[in-house]
Amino acid sequence: MHLLLVEDDPRLGDLVARLLAGERHVVERAATGGEALEMADAPGLDAIVLDVGLPDVSGLEVARRLRARGSRVPILMLTARDTVADRVAGLDAGADDYLVKPFAVEELAARVRALGRRGRAPSSGPTLSAGPVVLDEVARAVSVGGLRVDLSPREFALLECLLRHPGHVLSRDQLLDHAWPYDTEVVPAIVDTYVYFLRRKLGSAGGERIETVRGVGYRIVA
Repeated sequence: MHLLLVEDDPRLGDLVARLLAGERHVVERAATGGEALEMADAPGLDAIVLDVGLPDVSGLEVARRLRARGSRVPILMLTARDTVADRVAGLDAGADDYLVKPFAVEELAARVRALGRRGRAPSSGPTLSAGPVVLDEVARAVSVGGLRVDLSPREFALLECLLRHPGHVLSRDQLLDHAWPYDTEVVPAIVDTYVYFLRRKLGSAGGERIETVRGVGYRIVA
């Protein structure tokens, strides 16, 4: 999943970011409500982990503003306030879930996974694209320059994951988790093989959009 973590405490933010990255999530960071509001419209964002106590705009106000402008990205709110009234305020502001500090890291990871199972917020349309490469999520079809390209389910899943995070470097483990979510027997190296297949099928016009980041993984250039 592509997550936005909004936390002004550097130490806690580093801890939570490492935890979420260890769960194979792509994590972006914001330390203020203003930064969160600017970053929350990033393409492919799956969920927001949002601290209530921010130095400029409170997490409650950030959630309200996001919902007011039509954002449907799931929000998990983090707070030290544990009264019923505080929890109600967070949920009424637009949060989908609420976790009180201090929390167990296992519970945070589980709650983020639960948000993912509820489904990503709908995008403005059923297609994802990068240059001439267009992926139709509804029809499960891919085309390059208007010409249809037949992909295997694994190739389609890899391309979909890359297109959901344009410009972001995704590790082999992250791509593996997306395309082979229930297969514990495969190894990260298989991603390289399928990226090769994918580039070949997309041709020079589409395949060159997938860049190798040596020692890390892959990204697609929008």
